Amino acid sequence: MGAIAFVGLGNMGGPMAANFVAKGQTVKGFDLSAAACQAAEAAGAVIAASPEAAVEGVDIVVTMLPSGQHVLDVWGRLLPMAGPGTLFIDSSTIDVQSARQAHSLAERHGMVALDAPVSGGVSGARGATLTFMVGGTESAFALGRPILEQVGKRIVHCGDAGAGQATKICNNMITGVSMIAVSEAFVLAERLGIAPKALFDVASTSSGQCWALSNYCPVPGLVPSSPASNGYKPGFAASLMLKDLRLAKEAALAANATTPLGFAAVDVYSLFAENGHGGDDSSAIVRYLRDEAHAGATD
Repeated sequence: MGAIAFVGLGNMGGPMAANFVAKGQTVKGFDLSAAACQAAEAAGAVIAASPEAAVEGVDIVVTMLPSGQHVLDVWGRLLPMAGPGTLFIDSSTIDVQSARQAHSLAERHGMVALDAPVSGGVSGARGATLTFMVGGTESAFALGRPILEQVGKRIVHCGDAGAGQATKICNNMITGVSMIAVSEAFVLAERLGIAPKALFDVASTSSGQCWALSNYCPVPGLVPSSPASNGYKPGFAASLMLKDLRLAKEAALAANATTPLGFAAVDVYSLFAENGHGGDDSSAIVRYLRDEAHAGATD
């Protein structure tokens, strides 16, 4: 396996790049943040002066960027400079249409492309336990799988171009809706005089069981590893949850799909973020719902 260019060394990209280094790979990284570059360099990455410099002499390019437009802009700059047959992997979470456009750009330049967003949060990035949802041709997936296995635990081929992004936003719509439902249940239980542990002990072993409850419980002290038990430090920030829910809403409108709970989740997380909590973990939505319940009781 040749050298890897990694563009986007933030909360997710930085640990992923570090894991590639730990596996013995040469990583040439770039990020606009000096702090992110310093952290990646401390982990063993070679920091390039620009994205273009990072791509020189590599066989694999991985991007982890904020939006579809960022991905298209960066790929548009890098594809003409890459060597023939370079594998481009985008692990950002972006809209499906932009992902498909990125694939088309790569194809026009004779490159191989995968959209491969991740699930597992910062802890998964650090522990190399991420789940990758991958879109692209069978042959591209065969090339990319051994690479992704170095930084992830489960690699799933979801279909052709854009299928990884489509799967990711569907998955995160489930997570966002279920986190609100779990939080509402705990708020209701509190109002009814039920101890949080009693609800957890029942729901986590019966029909209410779900990932948001068992792994990311929004009430402190019930799941020691959850952000709630660690001051609601992300984790997976509410602003990122809102981004993914908006992408799901956009995709639902484009596909003429009926997703009323997904739309409602956008509204709830929008209000939470607008009130200054976008940097809190997404599970902190329970505090907003609790505050709203108290406000309703005093109206």
